[in-house]
Amino acid sequence: MRHSLIDRRGTRRDFFIGLAALAPILGVAGVALASLGGPATASETASADGVTQTADAIHQEIVFKAAPERVYAALTDATQFDKIIELSGIRQSGMLPAQANKPTEIRPETGAAFVLFGGFITGRQIELVPNVRIVQAWRAAGWAPGVFSIAKFELVKQGAATRIVFDHTGFPKGAGKGLAAGWHKNYWEPLTKFLAQPSR
Repeated sequence: MRHSLIDRRGTRRDFFIGLAALAPILGVAGVALASLGGPATASETASADGVTQTADAIHQEIVFKAAPERVYAALTDATQFDKIIELSGIRQSGMLPAQANKPTEIRPETGAAFVLFGGFITGRQIELVPNVRIVQAWRAAGWAPGVFSIAKFELVKQGAATRIVFDHTGFPKGAGKGLAAGWHKNYWEPLTKFLAQPSR
């Protein structure tokens, strides 16, 4: 079950296109291209004081047939996360760079660094509320030095299941589409397979 704000952008875009068509009638000079989802120039996205007005973000909600305790452990324990990586098939696919050969490192300690997918993904645990929330400073190896995004996993109990309410912000412009697909393919799908296995 996939729900995301990304999926709703078409509707929002249609609204703004309709609004742009009505602009002359409403006496509005025009609607900024950035609000229509098109490319924006630096002057359109930042005010004189340097505040950016537009940014890409990912919002996804996924339900897993497992208790929050099990989901939290899978996302914060190196042994379990390594199994998730194996289930993703990314190592066998050849999609990871040859130099991405570092062992998986992650632990449920605030401030702890993590190394995932052979070192292609690295970061640090910023906030951990056991079985409730994980907030990470998260980056991909190809990003400019010092660039980190924020990945937030909210774990919401739903009977015997868990809904992850996931938000990813602060990543490089233009990376959203690939990252959104990557979360499904390399996190949610293999995590679903992992959680379907009997717990040991």
